[in-house]
Amino acid sequence: MPDPYKTLGVGRLATADEIKKAYRKLAKKLHPDVNPGDKKVETQFKEITAAYDMLSDAEKRRKYDRGELDDNGNPRPGAGFHAGNPWGAARGTGGQQGRARTAKDFGLDEEDNDEIFKDFFGFGRGRANFKMRGADVTYRLEVDFLDAALGAKKRVNLTDGKTIDVTLPAGTEDGAQLRLKGQGMPGQGGAANGDAFVEVSVKAHPYFERDGFDILLECPISLQEAVLGGTIEVPTIDGRVALKVPVGSNSGTQLRLKGKGLTNAKTKQRGDQYVRFVVTLPKNVDADLEKAIREWAKQHSYDVRAKFTS
Repeated sequence: MPDPYKTLGVGRLATADEIKKAYRKLAKKLHPDVNPGDKKVETQFKEITAAYDMLSDAEKRRKYDRGELDDNGNPRPGAGFHAGNPWGAARGTGGQQGRARTAKDFGLDEEDNDEIFKDFFGFGRGRANFKMRGADVTYRLEVDFLDAALGAKKRVNLTDGKTIDVTLPAGTEDGAQLRLKGQGMPGQGGAANGDAFVEVSVKAHPYFERDGFDILLECPISLQEAVLGGTIEVPTIDGRVALKVPVGSNSGTQLRLKGKGLTNAKTKQRGDQYVRFVVTLPKNVDADLEKAIREWAKQHSYDVRAKFTS
């Protein structure tokens, strides 16, 4: 164990009241009943209890200050000290397996233990009346874009081995949290269970992109569709719909499909879908297309980059 003064965070000239105050502050934070199952914290609690046992006993403290005891409370060679195990139960394992731990298991007298619980929880008698709400837990659920957009039921595996069906509202956003009341860790002493929070991660879609409650879609159109116009089919989250391509459409031309976006859970209104055209040439430009464009260009020259010279 480190220097008991350092363990409690007090100076060597600290008064008995200052030592007791420092110990109680740490004990409230590190008490095993406040941190059930945390072995690291339990070890820290034993260390501060051992340090307090040393420094709260005037005789032990004087012998430590004179160098007759080492940091672990053992007599130094030649010091002539004999006190058996100066740490008492605080150096043990915390009691037999399955037995409720008592204050003595951790080197506390009942008065100190009771005062710590009064300070921290507002009542006394330690573990007998100890109640604590169960801890909250968080799960991560990855879902497809369309499931989040349209709403769906998904199954979540809980830490206790149970499964629960979660309802995703239509329009669920990436990073949204769903609360499952009472599905967290069990409470102690009859207190309520904690809650479970499901954090939703929405996968990217191959061609839909979300923008608030609107959906953006880049739609390729052929050269002839761009020049001559026509009617094409485009996907929406509800299925495919017909869309008229205006004559002379260019890359960047954007049309709106009203009400084909995502549902706003607060207003119950749906956003829109915006379709942005991208004029796309065939993979292989054949001789006929090349000849036609050459002939057309001879008679119809135009400057598409005029804005760069202004």
